Amino acid sequence: MAEKNPAQHVESSPEGPTHDYMELHPYFRDNGWDLARLTDSAQSAIAREHSLSFREAVRLWPWALFFSIGISTTLVMEGYDTGLINSFFGLPQFREAYGQETSDGDYQFTYAWQSSISSMASVGGIFGLLFAGQIVDRIGYRWTMLVGLGWLTAAIFLTFFAQNVVMLFVGNLLCGVPWGMFQSVASSYAIDTAPLVLRPLMTSYISLCWAMGQFISTGVLRGVLSRTDQWAYRIPFAVQWVWPPILAVVAALAPESPWYLVRKGRLAEARHALRRLGSKGAQEDHLDNNIAMIYVTNEHERQIEQGTSYVELFRGVNLRRTEVAVGAWMCQVTWFGGNVTYFMEQANASAHTAFAFGLGMNAVSCIGTVASWFLVPKVGRRPMYLYGLLGMLATLLIVGFLGIPSPTSDSISWACGSILIINMLLYFLTVGPVCFTIVPEVPAARLRNKTVAVARAAYNICGIGASFLNPAILNPGAWDLSAKGGFVWSAFCIVSVIWVFFRFPETKGRTPIELDTLFERKTRTRAFRTAEIDTGEMADAAVADAAHVSTKVVEGQKWSV
Repeated sequence: MAEKNPAQHVESSPEGPTHDYMELHPYFRDNGWDLARLTDSAQSAIAREHSLSFREAVRLWPWALFFSIGISTTLVMEGYDTGLINSFFGLPQFREAYGQETSDGDYQFTYAWQSSISSMASVGGIFGLLFAGQIVDRIGYRWTMLVGLGWLTAAIFLTFFAQNVVMLFVGNLLCGVPWGMFQSVASSYAIDTAPLVLRPLMTSYISLCWAMGQFISTGVLRGVLSRTDQWAYRIPFAVQWVWPPILAVVAALAPESPWYLVRKGRLAEARHALRRLGSKGAQEDHLDNNIAMIYVTNEHERQIEQGTSYVELFRGVNLRRTEVAVGAWMCQVTWFGGNVTYFMEQANASAHTAFAFGLGMNAVSCIGTVASWFLVPKVGRRPMYLYGLLGMLATLLIVGFLGIPSPTSDSISWACGSILIINMLLYFLTVGPVCFTIVPEVPAARLRNKTVAVARAAYNICGIGASFLNPAILNPGAWDLSAKGGFVWSAFCIVSVIWVFFRFPETKGRTPIELDTLFERKTRTRAFRTAEIDTGEMADAAVADAAHVSTKVVEGQKWSV
């Protein structure tokens, strides 16, 4: 009797081979698996995820930690440039080169140009995010990262050689595209490769990269303040070329995401990628169990979702998940610390003093992020976000009240600056790093890249609004509210606190398939932390939902569930 062609049992899709009614993938069939073993292995992997200690996870998955850190380090460049552009407005040499002379002989940017230049990286980032959300599904994380690094290397030339404000404007726009790509890739890759217990560390490290980038930019600018020529601002632009070659090597050597490979039906390659991410001591059966867990999760989500397009983010239970990711990112805009150097200069501090103040703030931001690594695993995502926003609200109100006396004295300006340091510490201790953890955690695994892209794009849109609002608050030629701008930002912060209280769920200690179950059950926001899930029943249901039947005939053999 002629042997049946396995292709007859394969349902083709743009993502690669999937299997009607959950017929076993050839990878499993060739190794003697049946559906019952698949379910048991997935359940074992889920149980092991929950039992793994931090020390064991680091010992068993050191290369997952290393490559995730390497990929995420690309975000140092975004933090560097964001800090650079905002701080440049406080650099006399930069203002003289690209700004306009005022009546008192000083040079200032007009409100329109200052806002436009500040926002262009965010505009480019929106295009980069949406572009990355599409091409990651086609070429994977590694190649997406390499494309972005090549683009950035070319775009830096335009900002470095900018002869006028228009070239600066366009250069910042083009640099924003790869930064958006890096945002989409870094957090998703960290979640895809991280054991459950390492997720807070590997995702919030992105926040540290952002803080380190700003710290480096302020330090570089402080180092060139003594220069009176064009190199005072061209050297900081040139420093950006240091990063791409190093990070390109890391991206080229990094294993591809096992989740991406499973979605493509390349299970043997996914197992090999897991082996590369783990230590030599990683047991073979644990690799198989992890592949089974990823496969079952993917098949379960495939049965529920109609596809992996952007439209799917706004259908059914995915709409709530998208709302959480978008809302978490939008809350990031409700702080007043992005223009501290410019704020201090407008408060009559010298350029050296203003940049020293900015350097201190950026050092505090790094300390806050590292401290969050010890708090988030113990406290959880929701409490950190809620109490962090409440603390930031208090500091913003204090700054606003201090700005009421007019004219503002030097002592009040210094007091406002000191409180902004506390505001930044609270931000990087709570809201900043937690956002990078929950946003890639909350989507369905198959929609993670696109959800992260849409959520970050929403943040960029809000950031564009903030880049127009903050200069209007501080610029002497606009509203000139100075410290009273704290009242403006406190209003946004109040809205964020209300949203977090009612809509922000706790995802601590939940695997992707557990989060799928909680959202499918329409679990109340405040019940996420305590909701109980039977992992055995959940794994059985995931297979049964996809299988529909208890037995299937595959290639002439009967496989029992």
